[in-house]
Amino acid sequence: MKKKLTRSEEFDILKLVLDKFLWFGVFMMAYGIFRMIGHLESLAYNFLIVVGGMIIFVIFMIILIKEYEFMK
Repeated sequence: MKKKLTRSEEFDILKLVLDKFLWFGVFMMAYGIFRMIGHLESLAYNFLIVVGGMIIFVIFMIILIKEYEFMK
C-alpha cells in the first residue's frame, strides 16, 4: 500500500534535495577559488572547477523555476 504525499510534503522533500545541490555548488566554487588563490594546480583546471559549480547553480535555478511555474 503506497501513501500519497500532499503538495506541501512534496515541496518539503524538494527543498531538501535542492538544498544539497546548492551546498554542492557552493563547495565546488569555493574549492576552485581556494585552489586558484593557493596556486596548487594550473589556473585552467581550477577555473573549470568553478565553472562546474556555476553549472550546478544553473541546474538548481532551472529546477526551481520549473517547480515554481508548476505550483502556480
